[in-house]
Amino acid sequence: MLEQVVWGNTVEKWGISIIIIVGVLIVAKIVSVLNRKIIYAITRKTQNKTDDVVYDALESPVLFGIVLLGIWIAFQRLEFPENTVKAVNDAFRILVTLSITWFFSRLCSSLIDLYRFNTPDSTSSKTKEQSARMIPMIKRIVLSAVWIVGLIMALSNAGVNISALLGTLGIGGIAFALAAQDTVKSLFGAFTILTDKPFNIGDTVKIDNFEGTIIDVGIRSTKMRGYDNRIVIFPNYKIIDASITNISSEPTRRVVAKLGLTYHTTPEKMQDAIDILMKIPGKVENASPNDMTAFFSEFTDSALVITFTFFIEKTGDFRKVTSDVYMEILKDFNSAGLNFAFPTRTIYNM
Repeated sequence: MLEQVVWGNTVEKWGISIIIIVGVLIVAKIVSVLNRKIIYAITRKTQNKTDDVVYDALESPVLFGIVLLGIWIAFQRLEFPENTVKAVNDAFRILVTLSITWFFSRLCSSLIDLYRFNTPDSTSSKTKEQSARMIPMIKRIVLSAVWIVGLIMALSNAGVNISALLGTLGIGGIAFALAAQDTVKSLFGAFTILTDKPFNIGDTVKIDNFEGTIIDVGIRSTKMRGYDNRIVIFPNYKIIDASITNISSEPTRRVVAKLGLTYHTTPEKMQDAIDILMKIPGKVENASPNDMTAFFSEFTDSALVITFTFFIEKTGDFRKVTSDVYMEILKDFNSAGLNFAFPTRTIYNM
């Protein structure tokens, strides 16, 4: 019975190969248990976290590699047609290369996370926060590069001539490049945003005519949440060509208000209005008492205009502080008997 031939191999050979595969699976399970009981315990006791990162990155790829080795040994004992053997050997080379790529991918990801959560204490909290917010984009770029290199090496190890392949795809590559030029420009835009840092995730910025908070910076696009809670998505290549105002980086935000009083206002009352305005920021929380100005700026068709400039501190909510200042102006002007002007027209009968 053991000598009976099934699919070109005796039952005995099939049985030994199956035993090898089952044995390797058992060995992999034993190695996994020993790793967690011994090696894991040793690495966790050390002060250096790098060995923990290497262990976590190695564990799964090594176990996968052990299983691949066992299956390859079991396969080599059997006899198959030459084309089948070649195909299986190429598949194994690809899987081994991808397993190594998997290890480096996990290692890079873990090292980036290790840097993220172990920033030196001397680093300012703002720098820590900005670095942490940019980590997801950095991780995506690094992992994409690792896997691209891994896939190219896997194809090369399987006997694919990469140069010839690229040459064959020359015309198609040109067409693809033309079709994907915006994507490529967005990729370079992501690198520009990462290196120049015109803003970080969480910053309030104005990009052209759009204003809001940056919630994500990706490889292809950047997402902004507007004041109406709508998500606006910008291709990265458009951002690097756009006019950007980083509102969060401003120590204060300037507000310019033009207040029109009626022509019945006397010079004394105009001076009273200016004096009232100069005292307003001191009454409102997060309105800066510094650098404010108030002056009689112009005569218009129906009003005497006072230009009032004040600044809102970075910690204050722009809309709330502005509203509070305007409310104080309305209260104080009404108390002082100062009347706001509105468009009027006087008709004289001749």
